[in-house]
Amino acid sequence: MSKLPYVSLSGFYFCYFATLGAFIPYWGVYLDHAGFNHRQIGELSALLAATRILSPNIVGWLADRTGKSLAIIRFCCFFAALSFGGFLLPNSYAWLVVVTVGFGLFWNVILPQFEAATLHHLSHHPHRYSQIRLWGSVGFIAAVLGVGNLLDYQPATWIPLIVLALLVCSGVVVLFVPETPQIKGDVVSGRALGKRSGKPEVLAFLLVCLLLQAAHAPYYVFYSLYLKQYGYTAALTGGLWALGVVAEIMLFMVMSRLLRHLPLRNLLLCCIFLSILRWLSLACYADNLACLVVVQLLHAATFGGVHVACIHLMQRYFGDRHQGKGQALIVSFGYGLGGLLGSYYSGLLWQAQGGVGVFLLSAACCGVALLIAFIGVGRENNPHSESLG
Repeated sequence: MSKLPYVSLSGFYFCYFATLGAFIPYWGVYLDHAGFNHRQIGELSALLAATRILSPNIVGWLADRTGKSLAIIRFCCFFAALSFGGFLLPNSYAWLVVVTVGFGLFWNVILPQFEAATLHHLSHHPHRYSQIRLWGSVGFIAAVLGVGNLLDYQPATWIPLIVLALLVCSGVVVLFVPETPQIKGDVVSGRALGKRSGKPEVLAFLLVCLLLQAAHAPYYVFYSLYLKQYGYTAALTGGLWALGVVAEIMLFMVMSRLLRHLPLRNLLLCCIFLSILRWLSLACYADNLACLVVVQLLHAATFGGVHVACIHLMQRYFGDRHQGKGQALIVSFGYGLGGLLGSYYSGLLWQAQGGVGVFLLSAACCGVALLIAFIGVGRENNPHSESLG
């Protein structure tokens, strides 16, 4: 453990997810403040998700081919910050479309490559992943609470400046992360990757990822606006966001021990079932603060548990040689295509049915995901994979 760059890895996760903590919960609030309607907000969020479909896979192939993932991450951090600066200029809808696509192409490449780099650093003890990743949750909490309290006293026009500052911090911290001695792909790597990704279990797993992210997209895009409609303050909304991430941190702290005893299949199925309960409760009882507290505590399972299960399953499916491409595949298919579909349908349905109908549909997506996962995921492998240590 002495050679593990724990501080720099944890520091990057802190800054990266602090950026998300300032961006995801409040970007819809900022766009609403700037005069855009729910359909436009959904479309912009869908465009941001759409950039995850292609660019992470291209860069994943390049990183695995060259073994220079950290250099690529640093390049993308710089241009993500530069692109985001476009939001500080006068905001017509057409201009926001251009800037959103430009920013997304660079920003959405960064995390899957950094996840792959982290797993390479943790090659002999992958169960320590959650102990590093939890610092991302700490960063998210710090940002979401800070911005939430700020918005009760200052206008939402501060949000782009805060996000830009955090993007710059991420770019600085990644300069101190050492390059990993990665295994480069060979001439048959594309064929081998196709064989792996074409297996029925992997296809079922990717479809589950797509459905779960489509279900989560309305939460990321509209949750703060949803609570605003019920009269909750920005500070309280930020506190609820933070509560969900605190629960996530608590899960990460015990996950290394949990993974030694709980098969990944069982973990995934349990987390998907809790996702159904979460979205049903949010649809039906958003006016009840006690219920919202329980809903946010479920974030530990619906995001944290699912995320860890997916990271380790993809490591099992693709191995070290294709790790960068494998992690990019989760991002492009799940967060990308799933996020695109979820953001777009939520923007359309919100205009007609409001938040209740949208979150009921999210619960239905998770129900389908549970059925697919039960039938198709985790049956072909020893439930206690050797990759878990």
